[in-house]
Amino acid sequence: MVIARSRRAAGRGSYLAIAVFAVLYLVGAVYWPRPLWVAVLYLVTSLMCFALYGVDKRRARFGGWRVSERMLLFWGFIGGWPGAIVAQQVLRHKTQKRSFREAFWTTVVCNVVFFALLSTPTFDQLVAQTITDFSTR
Repeated sequence: MVIARSRRAAGRGSYLAIAVFAVLYLVGAVYWPRPLWVAVLYLVTSLMCFALYGVDKRRARFGGWRVSERMLLFWGFIGGWPGAIVAQQVLRHKTQKRSFREAFWTTVVCNVVFFALLSTPTFDQLVAQTITDFSTR
């Protein structure tokens, strides 16, 4: 019973990652506005990731070809991790296998780090400089 409670608490804690990211995204947007397509990318990939978890859960219960863990991790890495967290908790899927959980959280951290790096004014300056360099050739 203690293990079940601690897993539920950890699951609810996973939602905290989404909330913190959303707050950081919104605060960052005040100082360094991002194009709308960035938010849309996270929304679309999250919906896709949730759907893939649902398909995999159904196939796990009724047999059939499963969605590969590699595919689930890929969609989480490119921005679908908020949808994956919701799917893991709502569908109670992919929460037991420790190696998958570790790989999943690694992809979340990598995605957030890449997002943070790409959202800085320094990156914007680098892109502008690169465009200027190419246009003057």
